[in-house]
Amino acid sequence: MTADLLIHDAYIYVDRGWEIPSGWVAITGNRVTALGDSGTEPEAKRRISAHGKLVTPGLINCHHHMYQNLTRSYAPVTNGTLFEWLTGLYPLWAELDADSVYLSTYVAMAELLLGGCTTSMDHMYVHPKPFLIDAQFKAANEIGYRFYATRGSMTRSVEDGGLPPASVVQKEEVILEDSVRLVERFHDAAPGAMNRVALAPCSLFSVTERIMSESARLAEKYDLRLHTHLAEDPQEDTYCQEVYGCTPVEYFERVGWATPRSWVAHFIYPKQDEIKRLAHAGVCTAQCPCSNMLIGGGSADLMGLRALGMPVGLGCDGSASTDSASLWLEARTALLLGRYKNGPHSMSARDALDAATRGGAACLGWEDEIGHLRPGACADLVIWQMSDVALAGALTDPVEALLRCGPATAGTTIVNGVPLVENGLPNLPGLNDVLREHMQQARRIQRLNP
Repeated sequence: MTADLLIHDAYIYVDRGWEIPSGWVAITGNRVTALGDSGTEPEAKRRISAHGKLVTPGLINCHHHMYQNLTRSYAPVTNGTLFEWLTGLYPLWAELDADSVYLSTYVAMAELLLGGCTTSMDHMYVHPKPFLIDAQFKAANEIGYRFYATRGSMTRSVEDGGLPPASVVQKEEVILEDSVRLVERFHDAAPGAMNRVALAPCSLFSVTERIMSESARLAEKYDLRLHTHLAEDPQEDTYCQEVYGCTPVEYFERVGWATPRSWVAHFIYPKQDEIKRLAHAGVCTAQCPCSNMLIGGGSADLMGLRALGMPVGLGCDGSASTDSASLWLEARTALLLGRYKNGPHSMSARDALDAATRGGAACLGWEDEIGHLRPGACADLVIWQMSDVALAGALTDPVEALLRCGPATAGTTIVNGVPLVENGLPNLPGLNDVLREHMQQARRIQRLNP
């Protein structure tokens, strides 16, 4: 059979433990259909030469807040703690509407594609207006991006002892009704889906116990995944002890979230026995290296968590803290952090790449179809590019060179069998108009003069 697309003359990282130093990948429709050594290529309608380049599965972003690119590097909070920048930015985010969320999602996905990311979730927990996640799906479907939305929520405003203003929190019934609406309208559980939905109360200290437990119940009913921030800041421990009389992880268990459906973001300050319990329960973690370093709040021990049996993926986190959405940069930073913390023998580039692919797929409960290039996988892959100067002398190991050298960007990014980045440029005809309108919305939300 003739393939639709053939990537050839490449070093192919297929999956952990499977690499082809000189080979090809065949795509038919939206699936990887075959791989092999150079010289055995099948016929194809279109051929892309990746001579001298590394091909990997598309990277997977398992924690993000896309709307926050509207307040990137916002000067008044750049040197704040986690809680300081949250309280400084919540009043700005109260100005979000469907247009600004559509634009910020479009920009975020374009940026992710350029950093080699082919599947991303988004944790949308600020809802000053209705139907904001609908606007995200509009952007994703226009682009052709594989999008895993999560219906975030907050119920506790400053009047209730929380951090956000009342304008960005919602009542319990509104949250639960809209969660069901989004799932029934957008969630696609079929193989190869482009649109999926999970439930994601923002954090243990921002929603009521009922929202946590009811989200777990809905997840069981609709066969969904669950996501939240957990053990991100020491102040979270203090809050949980004062309000619930237990640690954050103990509360997480109490509300029914310690199940294989759940993945959590950050997970920096758990106790050793708590890590073991959640790992045994099947919970996964998203490490956000750049964000946690910029905030100065520590970072999860990726290899330490994996050693205890917990799958770990990578996330960009929100642009308000990270100010960039490159999964390549997150993977490189994860590698640096791991070696800095535990020594040079503790972590390799392959470990970091595995977290960015297989680890992310585990977080999303999608290991059968994404995060690898085995035959039958979704046709999501990246041909990496780097300058000749950056790669000069890197002759023996392209996988190590991907993260040790750099910077690297996507020369070609293919999602669902469709090239969305070619020659290092996005194939998004509407991007220039979106960027212009995004600038206008960012100025409005940051309260800058026109």
